[in-house]
Amino acid sequence: MKEQEKKFQEEEKDAETSAENIEEKDAKEADTDQKEEKESKEDPLAEKDAEIADWKDKYQRLMAEFENARKRMSKESVQRYDMGAMGVLEKLLPVIDNFERGLESVAEEDKDSAFVKGIQQIYKQLMAVMEDLGVTPMDAEGKEFDANLHNAVMHVEDEEQGENVVVEELQKGYMYKENVLRHSMVKVAN
Repeated sequence: MKEQEKKFQEEEKDAETSAENIEEKDAKEADTDQKEEKESKEDPLAEKDAEIADWKDKYQRLMAEFENARKRMSKESVQRYDMGAMGVLEKLLPVIDNFERGLESVAEEDKDSAFVKGIQQIYKQLMAVMEDLGVTPMDAEGKEFDANLHNAVMHVEDEEQGENVVVEELQKGYMYKENVLRHSMVKVAN
């Protein structure tokens, strides 16, 4: 979401820069218009050419402004869709967690039962749908701790592990496209 805010701020800066460029161009055109007025008294054809140039410039500015507005609306539409999708997907993550906990708690002798196999198939189907939507699980264990991706809830001293290495993933984190949907809850060494 922070990336989306940064993109939106960059778009606002671009719009401000465009406005400044237009003001500078308007000032230059005002000087040019004064010169053209002097010349237009001398030649009626030059007056018509100046008027045509003025209308052409206004038309080009209007078209550029329209194109910028169209692009901005398109980007905002995609951002709104992604924000809405993230809200729905966040609510589905506890369901996935419960599926995983349920499948982990099945006794070895019951793993071949039809019911357990059915639940496993439903879980696989749910994960396939999530992957199609752009949701991927993060694999944090054994990697270096990154505050942008991980939420450290425990700290242990372990000489076998390196500095700031994730020893255990307590809750799986997920990404939606390039955005963090849920941070991984991890135990960090050293």
